[in-house]
This record gives sequence, structure tokens and C-alpha cells, in this order.
Amino acid sequence: SNTDKIPFHPYYSYKDLLGALLMLTCLLSLALFSPNLLGDPENFSPANPLVTPPHIKPEWYFLFAYAILRSIPN
Repeated sequence: SNTDKIPFHPYYSYKDLLGALLMLTCLLSLALFSPNLLGDPENFSPANPLVTPPHIKPEWYFLFAYAILRSIPN
């Protein structure tokens, strides 16, 4: 029956808008008030441009290219 139905536009549009604004508020507060919370701990070590750290490895999707480069002599 028509009494059980609710219109789409005012109800769900405002509900989705409220959810999007709530998510945006959460992301902005995380980015503005604690930007280093989800960062890598290596970002806080002091940089030395003369020394390359020995533990640097590529991401998993670049390992095949890294193995090819390592197999070729200089």
C-alpha cells in the first residue's frame, strides 16, 4: 500500500548527504589533527643523502623487475 512507502528524494538524498559529510568530516579531522598517525616509521628517521640504506626492497609488484636488474652485472 502507499502508506508503507517513503519517497526516495527527500529521505535518502538527505541521508546519503549526511553520511558523506560525516565521512568527509572524519577524514579531514584525521588529516588535519594527526597527519602522521598512519605514516611509515621510516619517514621520521633523519635523511642522509650520501648513504643508501641496505634494507630497501621494492614493493611486491616490482620484485620481478628488481630480480632482473640484480641479475645484470654493472
